[in-house]
Parts: sequence; C-alpha cells; structure tokens
Amino acid sequence: MLNEERVVLMTKMASYEEHEGKKCLAIGSYFRSDYIGWQVLKSIISATIAFVVVFAMYIFYDFEIFMTDIYKMDLLEFAKNVLFFYLGTVGIYALISYAVCTVRYSRAKKSLRTYYMNLHRLSSMYRNE
Repeated sequence: MLNEERVVLMTKMASYEEHEGKKCLAIGSYFRSDYIGWQVLKSIISATIAFVVVFAMYIFYDFEIFMTDIYKMDLLEFAKNVLFFYLGTVGIYALISYAVCTVRYSRAKKSLRTYYMNLHRLSSMYRNE
C-alpha cells in the first residue's frame, strides 16, 4: 500500500534534485574555503582579462594622440596609475566575489541540510514499515 506522505516527500525531493539540487550538490562537494577560494581566483582572472580589454580599448581609441603624447608623459607615473587602477579594480571585484560566494555557499549548505534531513526522514519511514 502506498503511503501518501512518503510519496509527497519523494516527489518533493526528486524535484529538488532535478532543479536546485544540482547546483547545491556541486557547491556542497567542496569545503568552504576551497569553494570560495576557487571562485575568487576565477573572478580575479576574469577581472584581469576585462581590465586588459578595457585598457586596450582606451589606448586604441585615440592611438595617434597616445603615441604623440608618450614622449611628453612620465612613463613611470603612467605605469603607477595603470597599476593603481588595475589593483583597485581587481580588489573590488574580488571582495564582491568573496561576499557573493560566501552567501551562495551558506545558502547551498542550508538547502543541503534540509535535503539530507528529508532523506533521513524518508529512510525512517521505510524502516518503520
């Protein structure tokens, strides 16, 4: 005989596994520091690529003017400014990424706790029959 409560619980868990559970299980397979560190590292690499693309667009926008002014400008000061903007951009991007990944990890762990609690409840339903 079918237990209606068990069927409802199994349906709810199958729906979770199909949609939200895939991401949560992938996140939950990491330790907190490993997941956040990996995501921040990917963000730093992405921010570096984005900075290089934007900087190249800035330089190539008026390349002729840049080339004529390059002899007049202090190259060391220009390099310091570029490095300052690069570090600021990457630093802010890494902090935002750290905050987002921390929240994402804690939500995934909380969701997985609920899922595992439902698994335990389902297992106890089978044992009781």
